[in-house]
Amino acid sequence: MQTLTVDLGERSYPIHIGSGLLQQNELIQAHIQGKTTAIVSNETIAPLYLDALHQTTALYNNTDIILPDGEKYKTLEIEQQIFNEMLSARCDRKSTLLALGGGVVGDMTGFAAACYQRGIHFIQVPTTLLAMVDSSVGGKTGVNHPLGKNMIGAFHQPQCVLVDIDTLDTLDDKQLSAGLAEVIKYGFINDPEFLDWLDRHMEKLLQRDKEALTYAIYHSCQHKAEIVAADEREAGQRALLNLGHTFGHAIETGMGYGEWLHGEAVAVGMVMAAELSQKMGWIKSNDVQRVKDLISKANLPTEPPKEISAEQFSQLMSIDKKVQDGVLSLVLMTSYGQSIVTSDFDQKALKAVLTR
Repeated sequence: MQTLTVDLGERSYPIHIGSGLLQQNELIQAHIQGKTTAIVSNETIAPLYLDALHQTTALYNNTDIILPDGEKYKTLEIEQQIFNEMLSARCDRKSTLLALGGGVVGDMTGFAAACYQRGIHFIQVPTTLLAMVDSSVGGKTGVNHPLGKNMIGAFHQPQCVLVDIDTLDTLDDKQLSAGLAEVIKYGFINDPEFLDWLDRHMEKLLQRDKEALTYAIYHSCQHKAEIVAADEREAGQRALLNLGHTFGHAIETGMGYGEWLHGEAVAVGMVMAAELSQKMGWIKSNDVQRVKDLISKANLPTEPPKEISAEQFSQLMSIDKKVQDGVLSLVLMTSYGQSIVTSDFDQKALKAVLTR
């Protein structure tokens, strides 16, 4: 097992990464307060891994809350189900929620924890690669709105993140590739050496080589932990983690939640960010090609859906958390493996990218 710490002073917490961690009850029990727990999972993950957490919570009054599976269910309506079952189980301020699943389960559980009786503890037990390297770390929680992804939510840090790599054995290939998009993102932000490593080891990652996956997950979480510790509430540096996301969220919203996986949309978003960066004269055409090649190597798309017009893209991107005082900021590339957050980009160049 390897352990990282997200350094937030009194609210610091560990990220444990390794195989067989679901069977190590003490790792979770150390972060449970009170006598009551509730495990939030979904219809796909619960049959696979819920029993393992039942062993961990056997000493507590536990409730299972099983949600439907899919991004389209990441709504306030389904969030209400969590609150209903917690109230029925008499959960109190010392209760602890456990999020067992991918990014949707983690985001919704964290949001419930942030809101229930004005804030209770929760623990992240991610079971998808995307959740392991991104959404389980950093305390961003929330739900989608028909007009925009993740527009309703709160910052609420977990007590612990438990990454059991063995749960990736049951992850389908498409979801594995979607997670790799977020792994690749860390390289594009500020780590060209990691990009070289990914290029050399992509086949092993796709084959679920445990050593390669462990390295990629640890390295990604290390990147995110450092950025979150420096800028918890995204006042500056943390916005770099949104590389490709403004374009990607527009795709997810425009196509209907769940039609495109988050990682697939972010992959295309990173290509679009590279294309805009090239039009700004910041990177060269061969850099854009290298971006496309690495993303393709991970079995991810590089072209946006034709169903969304340039006008729709512009409208959807204008309803985004990166818009402040009517000004949109984007994460763009200044070189292969280096990015910045900027609102100083050519609107005509952006329109040209969206039109293409």
